[in-house]
Amino acid sequence: MKLKPTLDLLAGDMFNALQAGLLHGRISRRRFVQLALATGASALAVQAAAQTLGDAAITQRYNAQALAPQYDYIVIGSGSGGAVVAGRLAAETDASVLVLEAGDTDQIDAVLNPLLWPTNIRSERDWGYTADPSDAVNGRSLILPMGKVVGGGSSINVMIWARGHKNDFDFWAAETGDDAWNYASVLGIYKRIEDWQGAPDPDRRGAGGRLYVDQVRNINPSAQSFVEACGTVGIPAFEDMNGAMMEGDGGAALANVRIRDGQRLNLPASYLWETLAQPNITLLTGATVHALTMDGTKVTGVTFEKDGKVQSVTAGSQVILSAGAINSPRILMQSGIGPAQDLKPLGIEVKHDLQGVGQNFQDHILAAGCIWEYNTPLPPANSAAEATFFWKSDAALDTPDLQPFHIEVPYASEITGAQTEVPPGSWTIAPGLVRPQSRGSVRLTSADVTAPLSIDGGFLREEADLTALTTCIELCREIGNAAPMTEYAKREVMPGPLDKASLKVFARNAAGTYFHQSCTCKMGRDEMSVVDGNLSVHGLEGLSIADASVMPRVSTGNTMAPTVIIGERMADILIG
Repeated sequence: MKLKPTLDLLAGDMFNALQAGLLHGRISRRRFVQLALATGASALAVQAAAQTLGDAAITQRYNAQALAPQYDYIVIGSGSGGAVVAGRLAAETDASVLVLEAGDTDQIDAVLNPLLWPTNIRSERDWGYTADPSDAVNGRSLILPMGKVVGGGSSINVMIWARGHKNDFDFWAAETGDDAWNYASVLGIYKRIEDWQGAPDPDRRGAGGRLYVDQVRNINPSAQSFVEACGTVGIPAFEDMNGAMMEGDGGAALANVRIRDGQRLNLPASYLWETLAQPNITLLTGATVHALTMDGTKVTGVTFEKDGKVQSVTAGSQVILSAGAINSPRILMQSGIGPAQDLKPLGIEVKHDLQGVGQNFQDHILAAGCIWEYNTPLPPANSAAEATFFWKSDAALDTPDLQPFHIEVPYASEITGAQTEVPPGSWTIAPGLVRPQSRGSVRLTSADVTAPLSIDGGFLREEADLTALTTCIELCREIGNAAPMTEYAKREVMPGPLDKASLKVFARNAAGTYFHQSCTCKMGRDEMSVVDGNLSVHGLEGLSIADASVMPRVSTGNTMAPTVIIGERMADILIG
């Protein structure tokens, strides 16, 4: 029996706890069987689960205790890119694979329960990064959550499966000169990997793949009314947010999600867990990478810290950096790979002057927010974010640049929430900007690997972004006050009608991020590119990057799905 069906079987808090206890060695296989049978599961199913999970636990405990000095592949990070690469390498080759994850297990309720995703923010499962204060957001320092847990961002995000717009991938192909990144090619990957549960669309959606993707089920009724309200301002409704809607001017739809039987499906659930009973893969948690080791221009391995001890391990074939758009450039720069003019003053030996490392930082803006008080409060469902739209702030744009979400709870910033009393029985339309013109950077502040980073988010620095965001706020207000929403709207709490100057102030005070950090090691062919179309780092051997940092321009919409595509492309390239 494969592990994935076993995990589907063990649904619910008790089974999740038993599963985690067995997999991580906290309870014996015998005790697992006793307790699982007491929950009413069939004896055959419990025995199969015990066999699969127990074998994986034994294999991983042995591998971690008997860490080898060399592996064929070292994958840094187990998130939406790393889990894909590591899982496919282990399953499809006999190569030895070491996965280094700084965080701990994902088998806890805060990860598995979709409604608990906000509890992970600023917890031990979040790296806790914060952008530098910026005048463009009225001196505020916006938080930048990133997953520090098995599964990375896919374990703490809102589980939205947004493929990206057709034009995103055609742009990536143009930047790299590689048609393997164009929409037609990427669509083929999506169709291959998806197990789409919605209405069949053989031209655009796949069935039978490893990735279970569904439309939200058992929704809060206000979500469907939101889609109808979008029609009152000319935004058409679509049955599928990832079908024809993302090949044209946009539209409104219920969300695609990675949720099954009320439980989050992160990327390790689909790519990594079933390989862990194999002897050729080791997942080492609590392992924080300090630097890459090099011999001239060849990357030979990594140094990492676990339990206070710094260790080194070498890679026979390749190191794959999948640590995310903040940590991937951090590790490169700590290794002496990056802009020489930034590294030399810190006393870091420059081993490879690569100007684009840490530059081109991008993130989506999510403003908090336009809020209405419920007539009669309704409980949130799924992840509390069940409906969205993509639209253009200016009809002349080639791609939608706006993506608000209807959120079934109140969502205010630390400023707007302090200025206006927000009733707990409220709902939100959060204005979103997904094609920002502003750019930022990630820089080291010291050679000390424990020193904080300087992260310039660039948020709303470009006037065009502020104009688009204020346009979006006005559009969200119009939708929230439209007839289909009156059943749920006792009153508008914020922002209310504002003049242009006040609206700009509100936008700067409300601005937050979608937690879609990206683009700091972009792929391309110009002097600021870090990797080529094959995801190999320019000028170095033995090093590739496979995470959202390689996007030349952030995708239109939530970034989990396009990052999986990056992982799939990396695996295809390595496996052949």
